[in-house]
Amino acid sequence: MLTFFTFLLALLLIWLPVDFYLGRKAQLKRVKKRILPLRQSDFRLYTDGKTLYDDLFQDIRNAKEHIHILFFIVNNDTVSNEFLTILKKKAQQGTEVRLLLDRIGSHHLSNKAIEELRDAGVHFSFCHKIRFPFWFYSLNQRNHRKITILDGKIGYIGGFNIGEEYLGHNPKLGNWRDYHLRLTGEGVVDLQQQFLHDWYDDTKEYLIRETKYFPPLEKGTVPHRFIPTDGAYLKQTFLDLIHNTKNELYIGTPYFVPGKSIMNALLDALHRGVKVTILVPLKSDHPFVKEAAFPYFRKLLRAGCKVHQFEDGFFHAKIVKADETVCDIGTANFDLRSLYINHEMNCLLYESPFMDIVTKEIDQDLENSRKLTLEHFEHITMKQRCREWIAATISFFL
Repeated sequence: MLTFFTFLLALLLIWLPVDFYLGRKAQLKRVKKRILPLRQSDFRLYTDGKTLYDDLFQDIRNAKEHIHILFFIVNNDTVSNEFLTILKKKAQQGTEVRLLLDRIGSHHLSNKAIEELRDAGVHFSFCHKIRFPFWFYSLNQRNHRKITILDGKIGYIGGFNIGEEYLGHNPKLGNWRDYHLRLTGEGVVDLQQQFLHDWYDDTKEYLIRETKYFPPLEKGTVPHRFIPTDGAYLKQTFLDLIHNTKNELYIGTPYFVPGKSIMNALLDALHRGVKVTILVPLKSDHPFVKEAAFPYFRKLLRAGCKVHQFEDGFFHAKIVKADETVCDIGTANFDLRSLYINHEMNCLLYESPFMDIVTKEIDQDLENSRKLTLEHFEHITMKQRCREWIAATISFFL
């Protein structure tokens, strides 16, 4: 019997990497790099869950024709139930409502809640279902985009999901600090197209050419470009930002696992005199993600990088700012999963007065953080070294 289970374990250990390798290879054949147009829209930045939910929920209530929402996580709790209740009421009033959720991220959503949504007239689907023949690879794929489009005129994108923890109600994590954007103007068309592409991928309902979802839109004041990625091409976006930075580079992320290419680019930036600052959370919401960053931090600190740990709760924002000329805010973390597996949506915002608003929030985040130094790593325990080793081994899937 022991020999049989040993054989099964060996077979599993062989199958998993082969499944993942072939699945990723097949995915790379399917996807193409998409370069979306330069747009101009008006933006509002949210860093607080309550303020975001107040405006988002009210905008949903005010929608007249169609509501398209994609989230990575909708939980089974009070604020999630409020969100779902609003969607059901809107569908019952005759508004088209489509809700697309990641199956793994939203696994807490009950079957009863889904049945109630559909009974109320909400068009509902999970995305990234586990698919044959690459079960392990498809299990790891996530649609990590968090986008909302209301009447084709108002868009939302950023790091917040739907749940009580995003209001700071998780006693372990405390205050939740995140970045989310609300936009009006011509850029909304790109969010709408992305949602309808994702909707088609999982439902085979082709709505991309329906003109009613694309009303006329006026130009706003902030130049920007959306960057959709499907497990590929995000690395080049980050590399371009790093290579083009002349003076100061700021990276804010909950998970810092950049990989070899981006790490070398950061070290090169430091060597040519760029001031590099990285902000990560002090607390961790997932096992091993904190330790996975430590080998990178040692090298960066030695090269002169400033690394800060956010102390006022949990930091979940995804932001890269290069000088005062371009800023990236979106759904992608600075880690291997976002770079090579997840489907993400980022927004490059270019030089404008809006950049001053972003800079003020960054300054506030840094004020609420402490510096990490090399001394932190001088006297680590054997247990901590083991955790680092485990984190390095599984860092691709964290």
